[in-house]
Amino acid sequence: MKLSEIYQIANSLAPKRLSDEYCEKYDGYDNSGILVDTGKEITKILFSLDFSFSAIEQAVQEGANLLITHHPAIYGKIGSIQTSAFDPLSEKLVKAIEKGISVISMHLNLDMSVGGVDESLRLAVEESAKAVCGRTAVQDGESQTMWQVSGGGYGRAYAVPTVKLKELAEELKKTLRTQRAFVYGDGNREISRVASFCGGGGDVEEVAFAVQQGADVMISSDFKHHALLLAKEKGLAVIQTTHYASENYGFKKYYEKIRLQTEIPCVYHESKDLL
Repeated sequence: MKLSEIYQIANSLAPKRLSDEYCEKYDGYDNSGILVDTGKEITKILFSLDFSFSAIEQAVQEGANLLITHHPAIYGKIGSIQTSAFDPLSEKLVKAIEKGISVISMHLNLDMSVGGVDESLRLAVEESAKAVCGRTAVQDGESQTMWQVSGGGYGRAYAVPTVKLKELAEELKKTLRTQRAFVYGDGNREISRVASFCGGGGDVEEVAFAVQQGADVMISSDFKHHALLLAKEKGLAVIQTTHYASENYGFKKYYEKIRLQTEIPCVYHESKDLL
């Protein structure tokens, strides 16, 4: 398949216009889309949350000549590419290009798309609460999105069946397949409304949104200390997962959707040590 044909499929599920709209509307920055094009026909795709050395190595071993990542392979401006200096990005780009590997990165657009990474985290939280309370447990209350764009958004506040904080945290670890989650707050506290943010959503603006929406607990990763302190001072419980765990769950769902729509083999690279 041509790279453009695969990108068309990837973009249909997570339109880049969502990222463009977010950046224009909220003065943000992103770099999603086709980032490396070696000009070769694509015969196999490897999906990886990160543009990592281990992902490139697996792609080489698998004979995959396209990497689809969530985190942008190239984010900021590149002034030069030098493998003689300590420059991991240069090393990775040179290795990928030498091996004929193209790269597509789907970042904020995939965070914000319907069925994307952020919405998937919400579904994981809801699934976890229902696993504790029973699949028929009721959840009442409106859902709200923090950063809204046309047909998507990032940061969600929503109701879950009432569950104890410690039980929700333990079940969420199972759902996300992670062993790591810090829990701040009384483990016996009852939770019925959640504010969740995939990836690096543990900042002051997100805390303010969680408080405004009447959340009992805030779920995210990469909390800065002052934001974590603020959340506690405002009466929020906090469940802090790893960045990788909060996004790998949704990115793998994205892989599964694309795998069903392509004519070529697709494989998934997982960094279990980051879960």
